[in-house]
Amino acid sequence: MNSTLEPQERRTAIRPDLLEAFAGKMMVEMGAAVSGALTILGDRLGIYEALAKAGPTSSEGLAKAAGLDERYLREWLHAQAASGYIDCDPDKGLFWMNPEQIAVFADPESTLLMSAGFYSISAVYHDVPLLEAAFRSGKGVAWAEHHSCLFCGTERFFRAGYRENLVPSWIPSLDGVEAKLIAGAKVADVGCGHGASTVLMAKAYPKSHFIGFDLHEESIKVARERAAEEGVANIEFQVGTAKAFPGKDYDLVTVFDALHDMGDPVGASVHIRESLKPDGTWMIVEPMAGDTLAENLNPLGRLYYSFSTMVCTPGSRSQEVGLALGAQAGEKRLRAVVEEGGFTRFRRAAATAVNLILEARP
Repeated sequence: MNSTLEPQERRTAIRPDLLEAFAGKMMVEMGAAVSGALTILGDRLGIYEALAKAGPTSSEGLAKAAGLDERYLREWLHAQAASGYIDCDPDKGLFWMNPEQIAVFADPESTLLMSAGFYSISAVYHDVPLLEAAFRSGKGVAWAEHHSCLFCGTERFFRAGYRENLVPSWIPSLDGVEAKLIAGAKVADVGCGHGASTVLMAKAYPKSHFIGFDLHEESIKVARERAAEEGVANIEFQVGTAKAFPGKDYDLVTVFDALHDMGDPVGASVHIRESLKPDGTWMIVEPMAGDTLAENLNPLGRLYYSFSTMVCTPGSRSQEVGLALGAQAGEKRLRAVVEEGGFTRFRRAAATAVNLILEARP
């Protein structure tokens, strides 16, 4: 209501206690925003890993162990301790990481490793001029136009969750799919990015053949490198869109965290249905979301809405149709898209705190 008042009236209407509290909140937000850059430094330079191994240590000791300049490292440690990202004894000048901090920042096998996510966050700061222009014109911003940190950050951030859940629980939650994969099936992984999900499935089910498709040629090049590094032979990667990827009679089509990014998800749904065998399955993994704004007014919704503003919505609008589902589309809206594509069976097969795992069948 106060927004309709004249400037002087608005200033008079300010409640000092609430203003102070909100300003304090913003101070916390600014500290978190700049700490993201320090998190990337800690990851790139191996500081978290070195500190996790060292246990309680001084800046001098850690500098020697990590091969870094002590004065820069000392300031970094102070900032990280002030953020609560590491622990310290300020009187003794010692720093260390507790098990929870190690799981989030220093353990590459942890399902809660979050340091990778800051690379994607850094990318959207680089891309503010692109979004400024998009907001004015209404045009989209294609995936390939973003800063390269977005691509590597997305791969690393999602890979941990896929490794923890995809083969152990998500695929077994689908009706009859795991048995087909064990026996030997044909699978298309659409919107595969750097191929993290494709490689995981190919390694787990060596009798099946997997083809990863993505519209971003550079990502396909990286995916091929990842497969070669892992020594996976039952896999290939091709540039292709969700509406036109080649092949027929797939037993399984997967789309991981990408349906909402598509310009024409209904058209993609139609093509996927036509590419499946009559008894085939489409597995859709999407961000966890409720069906209304009110349900998504929480920390997870905040994160997903923010990335959706900077990446997902402009990505969709850069393509044909530009439906722009957004990263918080919700299960009801996703069901409508799938059913518009001709699928007759749709259900939630599984879920995590951050993902919906949906099953669609012709």
